[in-house]
Amino acid sequence: MNDISSRNIDLVDRYLQAVRFWLPKTHRQDDLIAELGEDLRSQIDDKETELGHTLDKVEMAAILRRCGSPMMVASRLGPQRHLIGPALFPIYEFVLKMVLLWILIPVFIFIVGPVNLVDGGGNWPSAILRTFSNLWSGLFIAAGTITLVFAIVERTSAHLGDECNWDPLKLPPVRKQERKPSLLKGACEFGFSIFGVIWLLLVPAYPFLVLGPAAAFLKAAPLLHTFYLPFVLIGVFALARSGFTLARPQWTWFPLASQLLQSVFTLIVLNYMIKAIGNAPSTHPFVMLRDGVQSPANYVKLVAIVNISLLVSVVFTWIGACIAALQQTWAFLRYLRARDAALERIASIGVR
Repeated sequence: MNDISSRNIDLVDRYLQAVRFWLPKTHRQDDLIAELGEDLRSQIDDKETELGHTLDKVEMAAILRRCGSPMMVASRLGPQRHLIGPALFPIYEFVLKMVLLWILIPVFIFIVGPVNLVDGGGNWPSAILRTFSNLWSGLFIAAGTITLVFAIVERTSAHLGDECNWDPLKLPPVRKQERKPSLLKGACEFGFSIFGVIWLLLVPAYPFLVLGPAAAFLKAAPLLHTFYLPFVLIGVFALARSGFTLARPQWTWFPLASQLLQSVFTLIVLNYMIKAIGNAPSTHPFVMLRDGVQSPANYVKLVAIVNISLLVSVVFTWIGACIAALQQTWAFLRYLRARDAALERIASIGVR
């Protein structure tokens, strides 16, 4: 294969990539792209037979320009919509997803939720209810406003996109296939998450799972009972996160976002626990002697050692969670910047 033919194939692949971006992500997406690719290559072969030579990049670009911009082609291939026409619907869908999924939901989870929790004096059920209620209202209003704006533009710009000035030679390069999470790694994480949740649920009935032989004379202090449910919820969240990661490996954003969210939840719980330890009236916030233990004086030193060890563990866990949250935030922001840069390059092709 000569160098000119190789560049032509690359240009077709870049065009198909741009069309794929604007197509709805359904089970027919691959079939539609394959059919479009076959049609384009057939046109190229016919043109080369007619001219008697391999098409150069200018001639190739002319064929792609006659086919239409990636956005317009995707609108013709995809299902027909009525409220928002085919010229505007891909942009409308893109803006809707960006505003609802990448702006409103993170803002409510990471900013509005913690603020409601602080204002509610640490009342978790009330804070969660208020956050989701406000989030639902915000999503409804934002979606309605965006839809109304695009419907107005649709009615006032009936011929938008009929004459699309775009240059196929400026299509972004083909992106390398993103490596999906390892199936074995995801399955192992899911299995360990199941084990962890089951272990947490069994601890109240079988304190031996935490204290070992010391469970014969030690028991959990009231502070641990208070924070038992939040830690169970974190475990359930970790289980759901690993399950979704395993079931949807194509969601490359999900592991990063969910890990960060889990670290934030853990930090919130640990902050409240450390604050409760500082305000606790007892010098033994984690474990204490069981009622009726014989010769309790022999175990006083051991109880103190266990409580100090658990306190040190909580502090170091908090430090580790802070470091993890910072690293995960940085990784997630890098992912978003890379993704947004790619989206902007592809989207700019469709609106020219």
